Amino acid sequence: MPALRPLTCALALGLSAAIAAPGAQAKPPVACADFHGNTNADWLAANPPTGDAGMVSAMGQLASRARQQQIDLLEAAKQAPNGNVQTLLGDFWASGMDEAAVERDGSNPIAPLLERIGAIRRDKDIPPAIAALHQVGIPVVFNFSPDVDLDNLGRHIGYFSQGGLGLPDPAFYTRTDEDTRTVLAQYGKYVEQILVLTGTPADQAAAQAAQVIDLETRIARASRPLVDLRDPRNNYALVPAAGLDKQYRKLQLEDFIIAQQVGDATVSMANPALFATLDTLVDDLKPAQWKAYLQWRVGDAMAPYLSRAFREASFNFRGRVLEGRVAPPPREQQVLDAINLAAGPMLGREYAQRYLDAGTKARAETVASGIRDALGAAIDRDTRLGATARSEARAKLSGLKIEIGTPDRDIDYTVQPIGRGSFGGNMLIASTWRHGSEMHRIGEANVSRRWNVQPQTPALAYDITQNRLLVTAAMLQAPVLDASRGEPAQYGAFGALVGHELTHGFDARGRLVDAALQVKDWWSAEDANAWNALASRVASQYAALPYPALEGVKVNGVQTRDEDLADLSGVELAWAAFTRGHPEADKAAKQEFFKAWASLWAQNMNPAAATALASTSVHAPGQWRANGPLSNLADFGELYGCRVGSVMRHKPDDRIQVWP
Repeated sequence: MPALRPLTCALALGLSAAIAAPGAQAKPPVACADFHGNTNADWLAANPPTGDAGMVSAMGQLASRARQQQIDLLEAAKQAPNGNVQTLLGDFWASGMDEAAVERDGSNPIAPLLERIGAIRRDKDIPPAIAALHQVGIPVVFNFSPDVDLDNLGRHIGYFSQGGLGLPDPAFYTRTDEDTRTVLAQYGKYVEQILVLTGTPADQAAAQAAQVIDLETRIARASRPLVDLRDPRNNYALVPAAGLDKQYRKLQLEDFIIAQQVGDATVSMANPALFATLDTLVDDLKPAQWKAYLQWRVGDAMAPYLSRAFREASFNFRGRVLEGRVAPPPREQQVLDAINLAAGPMLGREYAQRYLDAGTKARAETVASGIRDALGAAIDRDTRLGATARSEARAKLSGLKIEIGTPDRDIDYTVQPIGRGSFGGNMLIASTWRHGSEMHRIGEANVSRRWNVQPQTPALAYDITQNRLLVTAAMLQAPVLDASRGEPAQYGAFGALVGHELTHGFDARGRLVDAALQVKDWWSAEDANAWNALASRVASQYAALPYPALEGVKVNGVQTRDEDLADLSGVELAWAAFTRGHPEADKAAKQEFFKAWASLWAQNMNPAAATALASTSVHAPGQWRANGPLSNLADFGELYGCRVGSVMRHKPDDRIQVWP
């Protein structure tokens, strides 16, 4: 139910994820022909691509394991909770898994919201109803959420941004092609279903659905194309909160801000024309049309958490039509997703306490610190950067923070008693708490308090706005950081991923935020030209590689260039850190380093999955995420005795080094 944050596209954290791999082979290839296939031969043979996704990967299996760990935790909390937070989570889980109780509950959880909407009589009643729905985590008409202030990355501000639509793209409402018209017609039927389920007489549902779509179409026409929102500056325009009521008299935005318990004097509103349109609509459209829209938005937002009729209606449109899924996920996955959405920080706290031990965390800190030191040495010797840029890079690295497991600062877990009686009711209670905690992020000195990834989700990310490395508790297990394996494997897998992410603080993206956490380009034109020349070489090298599982298709080197470059850098930095700390390492230990890296990217996929990834993914397929960096590392080819010019050992003139 919470809205996407407005800067997600551009300032999102770079999460490490598995991408692709070749098909299983009866006989493992030799290491110098395909190190990925050689290292992962047994795994590839045992894990053919199955299921709707047509793909299976080692990193995907890590995500599945983390989900099962969360389910195990919730089951234990249901049976024998340890503390107040576990009691809340256990009750939440129990209420969701009791499908008979959910069925009996019907639409009762949303009855108070529907009554509030039904009480609307005049246009002045509409803005308070909008504010009340935002308070329970159901954003209607527009979005309002916290994000960093681009002129002061040390604080969050509230962003007024476009939203309020039932379809994912404003263009759905305005395009005239046959496919879009078909989706819109199916959407209308879905709106009718939800309206009937939320109390509209069947003989009035079609007319009310038409009113809903008419209102959403008006919002869509005043909204910007999604492609325009990729640039964070297009989402950012500071305005004083005081005076918004005078500018938008009908929307009552100052009262809205107060209702969200936000006291900041400044907000962002980058599309005032949209809000001017919304202000006019409050005045021009009849309250009955607004009531139909708000009723629909409540029913649609809450449908996955209510009785079967709601869930089936929601899945049949959103799952089948929009996402192309054949069947809904198992009930336990649905309930887990709901808890993560509404009460994710609570679950993350308990997950880390249960699954992350102090020894593993300390080991991760040691390895990550070693990679940071290796990056510092690489920056010192990097001749591509001029003296000014190199000085700024050193300052930025000096200020880098490494946060492992969970956020350093805890958050308030105060929430009303949940109990086991109503899953939908619990969802609203938890969602209200979550919305309140999000609103409390707005203001000074709150940015570092929270992460934008949750501890129970496997992720290793560089947060560009705060110059910090985030490593979640769920990420610190095999194949990333396997406590049962030695340091060579830990550097080869976890260390290389750390190096990958830290690179993003000093690459073509990291150049946009300086050491003082100001949005400022600290590269000169010469610095940029040197980096772009390196990136072009990487793009050309990867563009010559065949895409696994596809005939006649090559990797899109331009599309994957930045992540490929970070992979190269990550392996270089991890290898430097490992060999510096273990100069006595023998051949077997060194081979363990490289095998651990290759094991991260074990992955099988069918042609359909490969086709989808080839056109959309910013990562190279797994075979080349594994092989690409190693084929450029001279020490790898020498260690395995690969012939110069073979797949796994480039000729010196073709070899790419990120950090000479």
